[in-house]
Amino acid sequence: MNEDILQRLYEVLQQRKQADPDSSYVAGLYHKGLDAILKKIGEEATETVMAAKDGDADKVVYEVADLWFHSLVLLAQTDIPPERILSELERRFGTSGLTEKAARKAT
Repeated sequence: MNEDILQRLYEVLQQRKQADPDSSYVAGLYHKGLDAILKKIGEEATETVMAAKDGDADKVVYEVADLWFHSLVLLAQTDIPPERILSELERRFGTSGLTEKAARKAT
């Protein structure tokens, strides 16, 4: 498995911003705007939940991949590199979820 797949995919998604909307699914999403991207993320999140409820691990993997992909489209649209997300996860690592959540409420 390639460790840098998120970065490689992000770079391709950034390039798609310049592509003809008729030439690429992602370019078409960018052309439709942020609301279309957000709608797609919502759809993929719902499909992920449904796959999990069905108890089919293969479907869960497929739907989470779609969810992650469309989340990366959002990150590329907003020029947020995946490293920022990974850094945030790293920052939270080893911290109790309850502690982390309480810290968010305090700020």
